[in-house]
Amino acid sequence: MSFKQKYKSQVIPSLKDKLGKKNIFEVPRLEKVVINIGVGDTAQTSKLLDVAVQELTAIAGQKPSITRVKKSIAGFKIREGMPIGLKVTLRGDRMYDFLEKLTGIVLPRIRDFRGINPKAFDGGGNYNLGLTDQLVFPEIDYDKVQRVRGMNITIVTTAKNDMDSRALLEELGFPFKNAKSVNPLIEAQRA
Repeated sequence: MSFKQKYKSQVIPSLKDKLGKKNIFEVPRLEKVVINIGVGDTAQTSKLLDVAVQELTAIAGQKPSITRVKKSIAGFKIREGMPIGLKVTLRGDRMYDFLEKLTGIVLPRIRDFRGINPKAFDGGGNYNLGLTDQLVFPEIDYDKVQRVRGMNITIVTTAKNDMDSRALLEELGFPFKNAKSVNPLIEAQRA
């Protein structure tokens, strides 16, 4: 069963009951996933930038856009228009495929992984996850990596608060550090 089918057939009805929603349209859902990589160190070498673009394209399944410096800062040796990062926004089936890969393959490959931080919500129902290197993704060939790069993954949901968002991510199978749920309704269901 794919991640999207699981969401529609199992997660929505379960969350409707656990969160006490009257309608399935009130249940929080995933909106998009944004992946960011900083490439400020590759500004002088365009070949390294091309390698970073290829790696992020392999990871995300679509070509990233290059973010550029908007204002020159002499102290940091950056000029206006220099490439400073890569960004890709995933929606629809690509988003579900990426999240399935993230929870099922990538997170378990992290060394000494004990779960993701339950405090990384932004107050508006979105979750931020930082990875220290791209080598945990199966698409990346270890021998071809020239520079290890970290990345930030932002999971944007329609939840109004962090409790509902965490309940959604728990139902989807995200492994949080502590087993206790933030939502008392879900905790009562487990007991």
